[in-house]
Parts: sequence; structure tokens; C-alpha cells
Amino acid sequence: MMHDDLDHSISEDARSMIEFQSPGRFQIGNPAAQPALQQEWQAAPFTLGVSTTVQAFDDMGEARKHALALIEQVRRSLSIYTPDLEPWLYNHSCIQKACSQFLRAHPRNRLRILVGDSSRAVKEGHRLVTLSRRLTSSLHIRRTHQDYQLQTSAFLVVDGCGMLIRPNADQFSGQALYRDPGRARQQLRLFDAAWDRSLPDPDMRSFLL
Repeated sequence: MMHDDLDHSISEDARSMIEFQSPGRFQIGNPAAQPALQQEWQAAPFTLGVSTTVQAFDDMGEARKHALALIEQVRRSLSIYTPDLEPWLYNHSCIQKACSQFLRAHPRNRLRILVGDSSRAVKEGHRLVTLSRRLTSSLHIRRTHQDYQLQTSAFLVVDGCGMLIRPNADQFSGQALYRDPGRARQQLRLFDAAWDRSLPDPDMRSFLL
């Protein structure tokens, strides 16, 4: 009897272990992961096509305010030159919303992004990369040609009228111009020349697939 009881006990224990380890027997009640809420950015209080004073900035917060202000006011074309889609500046819900509203406002509106290396942005699910998948006819991301790099700067040009430029992409400091069509168009010509020689981005192709 003791032997039978021992066998029965071992059998029950073994079955319990098997049931615990068997895949699909248990459902984990953890809630689905939710993206962290992002704090709203405040746009700089300047008007595109009106404010003529050059706005110098030297910190991340001010760069964000000016970038958002310019992008929120774009009406026709937005061109962005960036080394890696700079998540600290462009990977935010406010920027994504402003770009989406601009592109959906008119079928001819265009956003062009020239990037040196998009691999990190694609891997981490950058908001503008995601938006480019939804708006394939109006948002284009291409890789810069190695022979046509625009030095070390990073910038955006809005409607050939305003721009934000950081002479050194590794630093926050730069200038925002809300009404300087001469400089904006000069910068846009440099962008257009680099765009004409740019390449399809293999990282973007893998993302779309």
C-alpha cells in the first residue's frame, strides 16, 4: 500500500509539473503595453512670413519650440535635412500631428526628408517613418549620397520662406528664421541638389516590406 501511495504521489506530482510546463495551458493577465505619454510641446510665438528677427537658440527646448512653430505653419512644402532623423527633435507626437495635418490639407503638399542613416529610426519605430508608410505619395525619405553631404549641418526649410538651421548637427544651437526668403531659398537649392543625387534608403524598403 505504501508503495502504491508513493507511486500515486509521484504520478500526481509529475502530472502537475507537466501541466505547469505545458504551453498554452495558462493565460497571463498582463495588460497590453501602452506607449508612454509624451509631454506637449509649446510652439515658439512667431509667425511664418511675418517675423523678421533672427531667433538664435542654444538649447534643446528652444530648438523644439522653433521646429514645431515652423512645421505647424507650413502650407506647401517642407524639406528636412538630418543625419539620423534626430529622435529628440522629430520623434514626437506634436511633430507627427503637425506633419500629418499639413500633408492631408492638400494633395500637392510635400514633405521630403534627406537622412544620412535611418537604421536607428527604423529600428525604434520613429513617428515620421511610420507616417511615411501611411502617406506614401506625399512623404518621401531618401538617403544622402556620400559624395553630396551638406557638411555637418542639420536644417529644415518651410515654404521657401522660413528655416531652422543648426550648423553642427551634434549641437542644439542654431537659428530660426521666419521671414528670410533669400536665405531660405539658398538653403533649399542646396537641399534640392542633394535630393537629386540621393538614393533610395534600403532601411526604409525593409521597413515597408
